[in-house]
Amino acid sequence: MQPLDSHLRTRIVQAEDAIDQLGELTAAAGFSKALVVTDPGIVAVGHVERAVAALKRSNIDSFVFDGARENPTTDHVDAGLAVAHEYQPDLLIGLGGGSSMDCAKGINFLYSCGGKMEDYWGVGKATGPMLPMFAIPTTAGTGSEMQSFALISQTDTHIKMACGDKRASCQIAILDPLLTLTQPPSVTALTGIDALSHAVETAVTTKRNATSSEYSKRSWHFLSENFPLVILDPSDIAARAAMQIGAAYAGVAIENSMLGAAHALANPLTASFGTAHGQAVGLMLPHVVRFNGSQNKHCEETYSSMGGSSQALAETLTGFCEHVGLKTRLSEIGVNQQQLPQLAAAAAKQWTGTFNPIKVDEASLLQIYQKAF
Repeated sequence: MQPLDSHLRTRIVQAEDAIDQLGELTAAAGFSKALVVTDPGIVAVGHVERAVAALKRSNIDSFVFDGARENPTTDHVDAGLAVAHEYQPDLLIGLGGGSSMDCAKGINFLYSCGGKMEDYWGVGKATGPMLPMFAIPTTAGTGSEMQSFALISQTDTHIKMACGDKRASCQIAILDPLLTLTQPPSVTALTGIDALSHAVETAVTTKRNATSSEYSKRSWHFLSENFPLVILDPSDIAARAAMQIGAAYAGVAIENSMLGAAHALANPLTASFGTAHGQAVGLMLPHVVRFNGSQNKHCEETYSSMGGSSQALAETLTGFCEHVGLKTRLSEIGVNQQQLPQLAAAAAKQWTGTFNPIKVDEASLLQIYQKAF
C-alpha cells in the first residue's frame, strides 16, 4: 500500500431536488457568471432549464453550451472553448453524465492554461490556477464529479487521453437522485456496471492507499446491494440515491488509486468497435479478476471480502451483466479472433494497465482477451 497524502477537494451535496439549490450554492461561493456544459439529451429532458432557473433565482447570469457528446473529443472541447472565450464565465458547471463533466474539465484546461488538449495528457500539467467548477451528474457511473481527470478522445485517432490535475477538481458535486430517473434503462445498466468496475479495480491497484481502500469498500457496498434494486424497480429513489453515493465514492477511490487492466482492455474495444464503455469494461472485468486473484494473495483476499473468492466475484460480475442484457463474450460484440493481437497491442499502451496489481504486457493481455473471446 502506498503512502498517504489525501485531501477530499469536492463538497458533496446530496438530496432529492438538490439541483434547485444550484443558485444558492453558486451565490454563496461568490460566483456570478456560469457556463453550463451539457448535451442535447439533458436539455431535452428539462434538467438544463431547471438548472438555469435556479441560477436565475439567485441573480446568477448563465449561458448553456450543449455541445458535449458521449466520449467527448478534442473537437467538442474546442467548440466549448470558443463559447467560453466569448462568454468569459467565472464558473463552469458540468451537467449530465461523465461525458459532460469531462468536456467541462477539458474546456477548463484550455480556457485557464491555453494550448491544446494533448498538452495536458498525463498528470499535473496545468500551468496555473483553473476556473472553479461544479458538477451535477445525471447518472450514477463515472464518478467524474469527484475526480480531477478528464477523459478526452483525440478526434482523428479516437485514443482516449487521461488529463488530470488536482486544480481541475470540482468545488461542489450536487447529487440529485431524481435527475437519474430520466435515464433509459440501458444507460442505468451501463453506468451502473461502470461504477461497479471502479469499486473492484481501485481496491487492488498498486497505487491504492488507506483512503482509496476505504472508499473502494464503501462504494462496493452501496453499488452491489443497490444495482439489482434499481434494475428491478427504476422508480426506487432510495436505491438511486445509494447508487449515486456509490459512484461518487468510487470516484474518490479512483482519484487516489487509479484503475487497472480491465480499463486498459476495455478502452481499445471502445476505440476500435464503438463498444459502450460500460459494456466493454463489464465484459473484461471478470476475466481480470480471475487473472489477478490467481496470482496475488492480496487480490484474492480483497476479492474474497467482496464476493467470497475471486472466482465467485467474477461470476457475480458476469451475472450482473447477464441480468441487464449485456454481452459477456468478445465474439458477441463483433470481435473476431484475428483481431485480438491488435487489441492487445493497443491495450498494452493504456496508462491504467500500469497500476494493475499483476504486471501486464502485450502477451498477458492477449491471454485475457482470448479467455474473454
